[in-house]
Amino acid sequence: MFAAVYRGSSIVSVDEVPTPEIGPGEILIRVEACGVCHTDLKKIEYDLLPPPRIYGHETAGIVAQVGSDVTKYVPGDRVIVFHHIPCGTCFYCQRKLYAQCPVYKKVGVTAGFEPAGGGFAQYVRVMDWIVERGVEKIPAGVPFDAAAFVEPVNTCLKAVIQCDPRPDDVVLVQGQGPIGLIFTMLLKLRGCTIVTTDTIATRLELSRQAGAHFALDPRTTDVGAKLKELTEGRGADMVFVATAVKGLVEEAVKSTRPGAKIMLFAQTSDKERIELSGASICVGERMLLGSYSASVDLQAEGADLVFSGKLPVHLLVSHRVPLDKIDLAFRLATHPGDFPAESPLKVIVHPQEIQA
Repeated sequence: MFAAVYRGSSIVSVDEVPTPEIGPGEILIRVEACGVCHTDLKKIEYDLLPPPRIYGHETAGIVAQVGSDVTKYVPGDRVIVFHHIPCGTCFYCQRKLYAQCPVYKKVGVTAGFEPAGGGFAQYVRVMDWIVERGVEKIPAGVPFDAAAFVEPVNTCLKAVIQCDPRPDDVVLVQGQGPIGLIFTMLLKLRGCTIVTTDTIATRLELSRQAGAHFALDPRTTDVGAKLKELTEGRGADMVFVATAVKGLVEEAVKSTRPGAKIMLFAQTSDKERIELSGASICVGERMLLGSYSASVDLQAEGADLVFSGKLPVHLLVSHRVPLDKIDLAFRLATHPGDFPAESPLKVIVHPQEIQA
């Protein structure tokens, strides 16, 4: 089969590699679509993990083989797969902090080499503990491109549930890339008044379609003043920081009322630093929250949001790229400003499309 193999020094090459072999309790999935996620892009761009690896974890496809003891799935089933599933019994699982579980941190889906998700390949091997709890069937009529959103929607749903916004809350979502737009869609279902920010005009327009009441360019609009105008001078009740642009967390604090919740969602690098007034948190009684990765408890709910069309995730797909053009996929996702005429947003890789 063919796969996009990370070779180190930020290099990914499309190579012919052995198709994974499966064992008892495992399944082999023919990958039809895999979304490009910035988590993987950071690992590639900054060489965060040793090569070789095959990344990609927003994976949708067709069951090609099943191992002995597998009864839940048969060849031909259309499925999505999560690459992390917790043990369910450890200290962290008992507290529903699944992303901190040692088993959760162990990747259970691979296309070869050190397991890393493997979705940027034509086939992936799904290990037994993932088969047991981390696979969801795709209903008939749901496109693979849409189904590939189940994992990222789960991560956003987890953060929204943690913050628990009320219908009368005024909520700021900073950044309207694919993740920020998913937050906007979820908050619309909650009945919130939604204010979004971005510097790309096409994303602001899409934000309005997704449910934003006010979509603002922070370069030309005083976002804090607008939020105070909407809240009798108080500021936002809640902020979702959906991009890692420097200074946004500080702006989030300035844009909120005392007692507000601020969700850090995109701040995944150890190199990122935030400088805040201690009093803005302590005296202002604000809550800084973090949420990372998916929740096994929300798999069915998140999948239903996608499969039912309650979240119009198809609006987010801007590019569909064959596997042998994956370098273009990465550039579109990492540097959308370099392609203003194409308005890059969510990029989906189609591993079966390749010129051998």
